[in-house]
Amino acid sequence: QVQLLESGGGLVQPGGSLRLSCTASGSGFTMYAVGWHRQAPGKQRELVAFISSVGMTNYADSAKGRFAMSRDRAKNTVYLQMNSLKPEDTAVYYCQADLGRSSWSVERYWGQGTQVTVSS
Repeated sequence: QVQLLESGGGLVQPGGSLRLSCTASGSGFTMYAVGWHRQAPGKQRELVAFISSVGMTNYADSAKGRFAMSRDRAKNTVYLQMNSLKPEDTAVYYCQADLGRSSWSVERYWGQGTQVTVSS
């Protein structure tokens, strides 16, 4: 049974930092492309960061220069380092990962979200 687990959210003051983790729990599969999405109350879900199966990253304009994704393939874990956090970064952050036992059998999974609150 594959599980996609997020951690690292919490309360932080403006200007602070958090590192979110997204780990695919299970065996016999590979983590391919992964994205971090966020959704604030009253707003649509937004893709804020993305990492491809070969490690290429891309970021929303709101995240560029402040957020960075990385991955540890051995641990099937992707990280989102968030620096210089602003109140407008407050949202539930969701990990979305493509997982599969081969490139022919990839399925998309969503985590249940982790709350990030930036407030003084």
